[in-house]
Amino acid sequence: MAHLDAVTVTVDDVVAALDSDGYCIVEGMLSADEVATAKASLRQVLDELPGGRNDFEGFRTKRVYALFAKTRAFDEAAINPLLLGVLDRVLGHYQLSAPTGIQIGPGEKAQVLHHDASVYPLPRDFADVVVNTMWALDDFTVENGATRIIPGSHRWIDRRPAPGDTVVDAVMPAGSVIFYGGKVFHGGGANSTDTPRLGVILEYVSAWLRPQETHLLAVPRAVAAELPERLQELLGYNIYPPFLGYVDGRHPRRYITTEVST
Repeated sequence: MAHLDAVTVTVDDVVAALDSDGYCIVEGMLSADEVATAKASLRQVLDELPGGRNDFEGFRTKRVYALFAKTRAFDEAAINPLLLGVLDRVLGHYQLSAPTGIQIGPGEKAQVLHHDASVYPLPRDFADVVVNTMWALDDFTVENGATRIIPGSHRWIDRRPAPGDTVVDAVMPAGSVIFYGGKVFHGGGANSTDTPRLGVILEYVSAWLRPQETHLLAVPRAVAAELPERLQELLGYNIYPPFLGYVDGRHPRRYITTEVST
């Protein structure tokens, strides 16, 4: 698994890796201080959450939904220039889909391998509509549940994972990010340690599709009003050309702090 350095990596490097392997890791995307701040901001939220509701979520895994209503630690990460450059190339027009904090607890079993674009009724040979990133807030190891990926599976058309397929573990230090496409088969790993493993998913989808989470309700407008303009757009206060997403005939960002006409 190729590990790139945030200091020297380019958009071309990431896009090339996504095309050839379906994923890549970039180390050093967050500083040690940024990692510590992000972990601290999520700690109180996580302490109040129950475990997952089903095998897919993981009964010993906690998930922080409505992420941008609950922490400011990822406002800048969501609009990181490298990330947006990759999204510009792969998706064109896009928005946040399912930003989620994920803490895999001790004793959690491996998640079923799946691909994120499967939530949309599109054929496998359709153009890419989803790009995902997982931001490591702990060191990701084989033992604590590092994300598992099948290299090259983004090119599969008529098959699913089978015994004998090569599955790699996204082992990476805290502060790293793994980029992976919406067609690549992946899943959270099993945590055989006695400590949880924390990461944050920032998932993006083509702006003509409905995001997995309804951010206009999940993030209060009073909170959205204080966010960077680009992040407001990524949360849905934007237009997909020529006019998808308008409100009362106008750009939706006009209504973050103003009531819609009735």
